[in-house]
Amino acid sequence: MRQKDKKKEVVLVEGQCVHADTCPLSHVQAGVTVCIKELATEPDLTSRLREMGLGEERQVRLVSHATNIICEVCNARLGISRQLAEKIMVQPMNGSAKSRS
Repeated sequence: MRQKDKKKEVVLVEGQCVHADTCPLSHVQAGVTVCIKELATEPDLTSRLREMGLGEERQVRLVSHATNIICEVCNARLGISRQLAEKIMVQPMNGSAKSRS
């Protein structure tokens, strides 16, 4: 049996994710607080992200989009790669967060 591919296509219209439910962390604007809904990573990496505080239902504030993605979780700042941030699916806390254009 073939497993269904978990990767979602992200469509941006006027700088916002079309899908109201989730979008990758890397597409969120700096300063926006989001809630992690899904970790679309390999099991080992998923466990490591959870150990770092980046688990499902955790609130995360995106601090900046420099070379790496800087986010704040549990009053600590973490730097992760843009590629990894693409695999962390988040949902806006207030329903109005905008993705980067």
